[in-house]
Amino acid sequence: MTPTPARPGLARPAAAVNEDIRQLMLRAGGEEEREVYRRLVAEWVLAVRDEVVKAV
Repeated sequence: MTPTPARPGLARPAAAVNEDIRQLMLRAGGEEEREVYRRLVAEWVLAVRDEVVKAV
């Protein structure tokens, strides 16, 4: 089975996105922070997936 190619335009590694998530969790959790959290987690999932594909 051919691995899925890395997503074009993904600029940040998973570690950078993870750090943004950690910093966000240090702030108060309003609706805006929850939306940012959801976006960052989705970005992190894609970044981790791309890093795993690159390692294969």
